Amino acid sequence: MNSGHLAACAAAALALFTGTAQSQENYPSKVIRIVAPATGGGSDVVGRMLAPGLSAQLGQQVIVDNRGAIASEIVAKSPPDGYTLLVNGSPMWLLPVVRPGSPWDATRDFAPITIAVSSPSMLVVHPSVPVKNVRDLIALAKRNPGKLNYAAGTLGAAPHLAGELFKAMTGVNVVRVPYKGSGPGLLGVMTGEVEFMFPGAASAWSYVKQGKLKGLAICSAQPSALFPGVPTVAESGVPGYESVSPQALVAPAKTPAAIVNRLHQEIVRVLNSPEVKERLHNGGMEVVGNTPEQFAQAMRTDITRVRKLGIHE
Repeated sequence: MNSGHLAACAAAALALFTGTAQSQENYPSKVIRIVAPATGGGSDVVGRMLAPGLSAQLGQQVIVDNRGAIASEIVAKSPPDGYTLLVNGSPMWLLPVVRPGSPWDATRDFAPITIAVSSPSMLVVHPSVPVKNVRDLIALAKRNPGKLNYAAGTLGAAPHLAGELFKAMTGVNVVRVPYKGSGPGLLGVMTGEVEFMFPGAASAWSYVKQGKLKGLAICSAQPSALFPGVPTVAESGVPGYESVSPQALVAPAKTPAAIVNRLHQEIVRVLNSPEVKERLHNGGMEVVGNTPEQFAQAMRTDITRVRKLGIHE
Protein backbone atom coordinates (compact mmCIF):
# COMPACT_ATOMS: atom_id res chain seq x y z
CA MET A 1 0.00 0.00 0.00
CA ASN A 2 1.48 3.36 -1.05
CA SER A 3 1.65 6.46 1.11
CA GLY A 4 -1.38 7.95 -0.65
CA HIS A 5 -3.52 4.98 0.25
CA LEU A 6 -2.25 5.06 3.84
CA ALA A 7 -3.09 8.73 4.13
CA ALA A 8 -6.59 8.15 2.74
CA CYS A 9 -7.25 5.30 5.18
CA ALA A 10 -5.99 7.38 8.07
CA ALA A 11 -8.20 10.28 7.05
CA ALA A 12 -11.23 8.00 6.75
CA ALA A 13 -10.56 6.48 10.18
CA LEU A 14 -10.15 9.93 11.71
CA ALA A 15 -13.39 11.11 10.12
CA LEU A 16 -15.24 8.05 11.43
CA PHE A 17 -13.83 8.51 14.92
CA THR A 18 -14.56 12.23 14.89
CA GLY A 19 -18.11 11.65 13.64
CA THR A 20 -18.76 9.02 16.31
CA ALA A 21 -17.36 11.24 19.03
CA GLN A 22 -19.46 14.17 17.85
CA SER A 23 -22.59 12.02 17.68
CA GLN A 24 -22.02 10.98 21.29
CA GLU A 25 -21.41 14.55 22.36
CA ASN A 26 -24.60 15.71 20.60
CA TYR A 27 -26.68 12.82 21.97
CA PRO A 28 -29.61 12.89 21.84
CA SER A 29 -30.44 14.78 18.68
CA LYS A 30 -33.70 13.04 17.70
CA VAL A 31 -36.62 11.06 19.08
CA ILE A 32 -35.79 8.13 21.39
CA ARG A 33 -38.03 5.06 21.16
CA ILE A 34 -38.59 2.76 24.12
CA VAL A 35 -39.87 -0.53 22.72
CA ALA A 36 -42.16 -2.46 25.09
CA PRO A 37 -44.14 -5.70 24.86
CA ALA A 38 -47.92 -5.75 25.25
CA THR A 39 -49.89 -2.60 26.08
CA GLY A 40 -50.88 -2.41 29.74
CA GLY A 41 -48.26 -4.84 31.04
CA GLY A 42 -45.68 -3.97 33.67
CA SER A 43 -43.04 -3.05 31.09
CA ASP A 44 -45.44 -0.74 29.28
CA VAL A 45 -46.43 0.94 32.56
CA VAL A 46 -42.81 1.57 33.52
CA GLY A 47 -41.94 2.86 30.04
CA ARG A 48 -44.83 5.32 30.07
CA MET A 49 -43.93 6.54 33.55
CA LEU A 50 -40.35 7.19 32.42
CA ALA A 51 -41.05 8.79 29.04
CA PRO A 52 -42.28 12.27 30.12
CA GLY A 53 -39.45 12.80 32.59
CA LEU A 54 -36.81 11.58 30.17
CA SER A 55 -38.20 13.83 27.44
CA ALA A 56 -37.86 16.84 29.74
CA GLN A 57 -34.37 15.94 30.93
CA LEU A 58 -32.91 14.94 27.56
CA GLY A 59 -34.53 17.69 25.53
CA GLN A 60 -35.86 15.22 22.96
CA GLN A 61 -39.17 13.40 22.74
CA VAL A 62 -39.17 9.89 24.23
CA ILE A 63 -41.98 7.63 23.02
CA VAL A 64 -43.13 4.13 23.96
CA ASP A 65 -43.70 1.71 21.09
CA ASN A 66 -45.62 -1.47 21.95
CA ARG A 67 -44.50 -4.37 19.75
CA GLY A 68 -45.70 -7.47 21.59
CA ALA A 69 -43.64 -10.67 21.64
CA ILE A 70 -41.13 -9.38 19.06
CA ALA A 71 -40.07 -6.37 21.16
CA SER A 72 -36.78 -7.93 22.30
CA GLU A 73 -35.89 -9.13 18.81
CA ILE A 74 -36.53 -5.68 17.32
CA VAL A 75 -34.17 -3.96 19.74
CA ALA A 76 -31.51 -6.66 19.44
CA LYS A 77 -31.33 -5.89 15.71
CA SER A 78 -31.47 -2.09 16.02
CA PRO A 79 -28.49 0.25 15.52
CA PRO A 80 -26.44 0.72 18.72
CA ASP A 81 -26.87 4.47 18.77
CA GLY A 82 -29.02 5.03 21.88
CA TYR A 83 -32.21 5.86 19.99
CA THR A 84 -33.92 2.47 20.35
CA LEU A 85 -34.21 1.01 23.85
CA LEU A 86 -36.09 -1.95 25.30
CA VAL A 87 -38.08 -2.12 28.52
CA ASN A 88 -38.95 -5.68 29.47
CA GLY A 89 -39.09 -8.15 32.31
CA SER A 90 -37.11 -11.30 32.97
CA PRO A 91 -38.21 -13.01 29.70
CA MET A 92 -35.71 -10.68 28.02
CA TRP A 93 -32.84 -12.71 29.45
CA LEU A 94 -34.50 -15.97 30.53
CA LEU A 95 -36.62 -16.95 27.52
CA PRO A 96 -33.52 -17.98 25.51
CA VAL A 97 -32.59 -20.25 28.44
CA VAL A 98 -35.92 -22.08 28.59
CA ARG A 99 -36.49 -22.01 24.83
CA PRO A 100 -33.26 -22.73 22.92
CA GLY A 101 -33.23 -21.20 19.46
CA SER A 102 -34.70 -17.84 20.49
CA PRO A 103 -33.70 -15.10 18.02
CA TRP A 104 -31.76 -13.13 20.64
CA ASP A 105 -29.45 -13.71 23.58
CA ALA A 106 -29.44 -11.07 26.30
CA THR A 107 -25.79 -11.43 27.23
CA ARG A 108 -24.77 -11.16 23.56
CA ASP A 109 -27.30 -8.78 22.01
CA PHE A 110 -28.00 -6.16 24.67
CA ALA A 111 -26.14 -3.51 26.65
CA PRO A 112 -27.61 -3.42 30.18
CA ILE A 113 -28.72 -0.02 31.45
CA THR A 114 -30.62 -0.66 34.69
CA ILE A 115 -33.22 -2.75 36.43
CA ALA A 116 -35.73 0.03 36.91
CA VAL A 117 -38.19 -1.52 39.35
CA SER A 118 -39.03 -4.78 41.03
CA SER A 119 -42.24 -6.25 42.41
CA PRO A 120 -42.57 -9.53 44.29
CA SER A 121 -44.72 -12.31 42.96
CA MET A 122 -47.62 -13.46 45.16
CA LEU A 123 -48.89 -16.98 45.69
CA VAL A 124 -52.67 -16.81 45.25
CA VAL A 125 -55.31 -19.55 45.21
CA HIS A 126 -58.97 -19.75 44.28
CA PRO A 127 -61.11 -19.09 47.39
CA SER A 128 -62.54 -22.62 47.23
CA VAL A 129 -59.14 -24.30 47.63
CA PRO A 130 -59.16 -25.69 51.20
CA VAL A 131 -55.89 -24.16 52.38
CA LYS A 132 -55.03 -21.29 54.72
CA ASN A 133 -51.29 -21.03 54.15
CA VAL A 134 -48.35 -22.30 52.10
CA ARG A 135 -47.82 -25.36 54.29
CA ASP A 136 -51.44 -26.36 53.72
CA LEU A 137 -51.01 -26.02 49.94
CA ILE A 138 -47.87 -28.17 49.94
CA ALA A 139 -49.62 -30.82 52.02
CA LEU A 140 -52.68 -30.76 49.72
CA ALA A 141 -50.48 -31.11 46.63
CA LYS A 142 -48.58 -34.04 48.13
CA ARG A 143 -51.82 -35.82 48.99
CA ASN A 144 -53.01 -35.30 45.40
CA PRO A 145 -50.00 -35.67 43.08
CA GLY A 146 -50.61 -34.38 39.58
CA LYS A 147 -54.10 -33.12 40.39
CA LEU A 148 -53.46 -29.46 41.24
CA ASN A 149 -52.89 -26.99 38.40
CA TYR A 150 -51.16 -23.63 38.42
CA ALA A 151 -51.48 -20.88 35.83
CA ALA A 152 -48.45 -19.46 34.05
CA GLY A 153 -48.25 -16.93 31.25
CA THR A 154 -45.18 -15.98 29.22
CA LEU A 155 -42.34 -18.50 29.25
CA GLY A 156 -39.46 -17.19 31.33
CA ALA A 157 -41.62 -14.58 33.07
CA ALA A 158 -41.83 -14.44 36.86
CA PRO A 159 -45.15 -16.38 37.25
CA HIS A 160 -43.76 -19.28 35.22
CA LEU A 161 -40.41 -19.41 36.98
CA ALA A 162 -41.96 -18.91 40.42
CA GLY A 163 -44.10 -21.99 39.85
CA GLU A 164 -41.20 -24.11 38.63
CA LEU A 165 -39.03 -22.98 41.54
CA PHE A 166 -41.84 -23.85 43.95
CA LYS A 167 -42.06 -27.35 42.45
CA ALA A 168 -38.30 -27.84 42.64
CA MET A 169 -37.95 -26.64 46.24
CA THR A 170 -41.00 -28.42 47.68
CA GLY A 171 -41.04 -31.61 45.63
CA VAL A 172 -44.73 -31.26 44.79
CA ASN A 173 -46.17 -32.69 41.58
CA VAL A 174 -48.36 -29.94 40.16
CA VAL A 175 -49.24 -29.21 36.54
CA ARG A 176 -48.48 -25.97 34.70
CA VAL A 177 -51.36 -24.66 32.59
CA PRO A 178 -50.09 -22.13 30.02
CA TYR A 179 -52.03 -18.91 29.41
CA LYS A 180 -51.33 -16.10 26.96
CA GLY A 181 -50.37 -13.74 29.77
CA SER A 182 -50.71 -12.98 33.46
CA GLY A 183 -54.11 -11.34 33.01
CA PRO A 184 -55.76 -14.43 31.46
CA GLY A 185 -53.97 -16.58 34.02
CA LEU A 186 -55.38 -14.58 36.91
CA LEU A 187 -58.84 -14.88 35.37
CA GLY A 188 -58.28 -18.62 35.17
CA VAL A 189 -57.65 -18.77 38.92
CA MET A 190 -60.61 -16.54 39.75
CA THR A 191 -62.99 -18.65 37.66
CA GLY A 192 -61.65 -21.89 39.14
CA GLU A 193 -60.09 -23.25 35.94
CA VAL A 194 -56.86 -23.69 37.90
CA GLU A 195 -56.16 -23.78 41.61
CA PHE A 196 -53.28 -21.34 42.05
CA MET A 197 -50.77 -18.96 40.46
CA PHE A 198 -47.74 -16.76 41.19
CA PRO A 199 -48.69 -13.44 39.53
CA GLY A 200 -47.08 -10.11 40.24
CA ALA A 201 -48.27 -9.01 43.66
CA ALA A 202 -49.22 -5.60 42.31
CA SER A 203 -51.68 -7.09 39.80
CA ALA A 204 -53.16 -9.61 42.26
CA TRP A 205 -53.48 -7.46 45.39
CA SER A 206 -56.75 -5.73 44.48
CA TYR A 207 -58.41 -9.10 43.80
CA VAL A 208 -57.16 -10.41 47.13
CA LYS A 209 -58.66 -7.41 48.93
CA GLN A 210 -61.94 -7.98 47.07
CA GLY A 211 -62.04 -11.63 48.16
CA LYS A 212 -61.79 -12.95 44.60
CA LEU A 213 -58.47 -14.61 45.45
CA LYS A 214 -56.77 -15.82 48.61
CA GLY A 215 -53.27 -14.41 48.98
CA LEU A 216 -51.19 -16.99 50.81
CA ALA A 217 -47.76 -15.36 50.64
CA ILE A 218 -45.50 -13.00 48.76
CA CYS A 219 -42.36 -14.31 47.09
CA SER A 220 -39.81 -11.69 48.14
CA ALA A 221 -37.04 -12.67 50.54
CA GLN A 222 -38.34 -10.27 53.17
CA PRO A 223 -41.86 -9.06 54.09
CA SER A 224 -42.95 -6.04 52.04
CA ALA A 225 -44.49 -2.86 53.38
CA LEU A 226 -46.41 -2.70 50.09
CA PHE A 227 -48.44 -5.75 51.13
CA PRO A 228 -48.96 -5.50 54.89
CA GLY A 229 -49.78 -8.63 56.80
CA VAL A 230 -48.83 -11.03 54.00
CA PRO A 231 -46.08 -13.50 55.00
CA THR A 232 -43.32 -14.62 52.66
CA VAL A 233 -43.16 -18.07 51.07
CA ALA A 234 -39.70 -18.46 52.65
CA GLU A 235 -41.00 -18.04 56.18
CA SER A 236 -44.04 -20.22 55.45
CA GLY A 237 -42.25 -23.51 54.99
CA VAL A 238 -39.92 -23.02 51.99
CA PRO A 239 -36.67 -21.51 53.34
CA GLY A 240 -34.66 -19.62 50.72
CA TYR A 241 -37.53 -19.27 48.28
CA GLU A 242 -37.58 -15.98 46.36
CA SER A 243 -39.19 -14.83 43.11
CA VAL A 244 -39.56 -11.21 42.04
CA SER A 245 -40.70 -9.57 38.84
CA PRO A 246 -38.20 -6.98 37.53
CA GLN A 247 -38.66 -4.43 34.76
CA ALA A 248 -35.42 -3.40 33.13
CA LEU A 249 -34.03 -1.25 30.32
CA VAL A 250 -31.37 -2.23 27.81
CA ALA A 251 -29.89 -0.85 24.61
CA PRO A 252 -28.55 -2.84 21.64
CA ALA A 253 -25.12 -4.38 22.18
CA LYS A 254 -22.14 -2.15 21.31
CA THR A 255 -24.01 1.03 22.25
CA PRO A 256 -21.20 3.40 23.35
CA ALA A 257 -20.56 3.35 27.10
CA ALA A 258 -20.93 7.13 27.28
CA ILE A 259 -24.50 6.88 25.96
CA VAL A 260 -25.37 3.94 28.21
CA ASN A 261 -24.07 5.83 31.25
CA ARG A 262 -25.99 8.97 30.27
CA LEU A 263 -29.20 6.97 29.90
CA HIS A 264 -28.62 5.24 33.22
CA GLN A 265 -28.11 8.55 34.97
CA GLU A 266 -31.25 10.13 33.50
CA ILE A 267 -33.46 7.06 34.02
CA VAL A 268 -32.47 6.73 37.68
CA ARG A 269 -33.09 10.44 38.15
CA VAL A 270 -36.66 10.05 36.82
CA LEU A 271 -37.28 6.91 38.88
CA ASN A 272 -36.32 8.72 42.07
CA SER A 273 -38.39 11.82 41.40
CA PRO A 274 -41.07 12.07 44.13
CA GLU A 275 -44.01 11.93 41.70
CA VAL A 276 -42.82 8.86 39.78
CA LYS A 277 -41.64 7.07 42.92
CA GLU A 278 -45.07 7.56 44.53
CA ARG A 279 -46.90 6.30 41.42
CA LEU A 280 -44.68 3.24 41.26
CA HIS A 281 -45.18 2.58 44.96
CA ASN A 282 -48.95 2.86 44.55
CA GLY A 283 -48.68 0.32 41.75
CA GLY A 284 -46.84 -2.15 43.99
CA MET A 285 -43.40 -1.54 42.48
CA GLU A 286 -40.18 -0.60 44.24
CA VAL A 287 -37.43 1.44 42.58
CA VAL A 288 -34.16 -0.43 41.98
CA GLY A 289 -32.12 1.74 39.60
CA ASN A 290 -28.93 -0.35 39.81
CA THR A 291 -25.84 0.23 37.69
CA PRO A 292 -25.25 -1.44 34.30
CA GLU A 293 -22.60 -3.63 35.94
CA GLN A 294 -24.93 -4.68 38.77
CA PHE A 295 -27.69 -5.41 36.26
CA ALA A 296 -25.34 -7.55 34.16
CA GLN A 297 -24.34 -9.56 37.24
CA ALA A 298 -27.98 -10.00 38.25
CA MET A 299 -28.76 -11.35 34.77
CA ARG A 300 -25.91 -13.85 34.93
CA THR A 301 -27.01 -15.03 38.38
CA ASP A 302 -30.61 -15.41 37.23
CA ILE A 303 -29.61 -17.34 34.10
CA THR A 304 -27.46 -19.74 36.15
CA ARG A 305 -30.30 -20.32 38.62
CA VAL A 306 -32.81 -21.12 35.87
CA ARG A 307 -30.38 -23.42 34.06
CA LYS A 308 -30.01 -25.41 37.27
CA LEU A 309 -33.80 -25.88 37.36
CA GLY A 310 -33.55 -27.59 33.96
CA ILE A 311 -36.63 -25.89 32.50
CA HIS A 312 -36.89 -26.38 28.72
CA GLU A 313 -39.68 -26.01 26.21
